[in-house]
Amino acid sequence: MFFITDASRQALIGLRDLSMMKWYVIPLLAIIIYIYNNETAKARESGDWNAIWAGLTIFGMDFINETWNGIVFAATQHSAVWTTPGDTGFRVFVGWNIEIIFWFLIAGILYYKALPTDPDEKILGLPNRWFMALLYTFLCVFVECLLNIGGLLVWEYWWWNLSFVGVWLIYFFGYFIFFAAANIVIGLDDDAKKKKVIGIIFLIPIVLNIIFLGILGWVY
Repeated sequence: MFFITDASRQALIGLRDLSMMKWYVIPLLAIIIYIYNNETAKARESGDWNAIWAGLTIFGMDFINETWNGIVFAATQHSAVWTTPGDTGFRVFVGWNIEIIFWFLIAGILYYKALPTDPDEKILGLPNRWFMALLYTFLCVFVECLLNIGGLLVWEYWWWNLSFVGVWLIYFFGYFIFFAAANIVIGLDDDAKKKKVIGIIFLIPIVLNIIFLGILGWVY
């Protein structure tokens, strides 16, 4: 029988409790809305919606990750793979808070803006989009390790930590697949296909949450 970790117990405090929300969430939300409104206005003029598609893709991929991470906690009653027990403006899951959500809502837009305009251009012999995916993954994992060292992000399991195996799993499943998905989506040849793929990405965690949070009533 597993025991619930201290980090998990702390992360359960205020879980989806609106009375715990902080006021700074409002201006941060306004900034996110402004960014998307600005990119939407540009897309209407240029016909290039890839910044929006990249933003939604990476956020959707994080939604998938955070959902299965929460399900791990609910299933084990021990710990999620990663837990965010510290202070937050709003806690959605034991490993997902509003600050993380806001970051991933704009991460894809930042990533797309960093890509060279010519998709065929190479960087150090690699296609530029895949080079940038590797680079951005490295930067994100570096920050994630700092958060873990600072105690803001808790890793419980031996296969997801600062060990050699753990860091590579975090690198691939924690971030690289996000940027890879963005590359695949913006590389599709028409917006209808891009919308369909993004819709599938969001449908996966929505269905899982309906099943596990709604029908089964699991808490994570």
